Amino acid sequence: MFISEAFAQAAPAAQPGAGSSLMSMLPLVLMFVVLYFIMIRPQMKKQKEHKAMIEALAKGDEVVTAGGVLGKVSKLGETYVHVDVSNGVEIQVQRSAVVQVLPKGTIGK
Repeated sequence: MFISEAFAQAAPAAQPGAGSSLMSMLPLVLMFVVLYFIMIRPQMKKQKEHKAMIEALAKGDEVVTAGGVLGKVSKLGETYVHVDVSNGVEIQVQRSAVVQVLPKGTIGK
């Protein structure tokens, strides 16, 4: 008796429409777009610039390594670079360890 009365008074449940599901996904899509433009895109641009700098290395370039060592490129290999840090002192580092190419004449010898 009570159960049938409860069903009789219940309003039909609202059916979610296509517009409602789109509006619920909009914040997620918007967050991804903001994340792309703030974090992902600048990082990809920085990686592309670093790769171009590494490929453009030439003998005689003055460079800074990831460890902070300054020197002149004396030999170039496929994956390694020989950097002359002092008279008679040459170190071998990976190409990716070169962080910056300095203007000519920065290192006074």
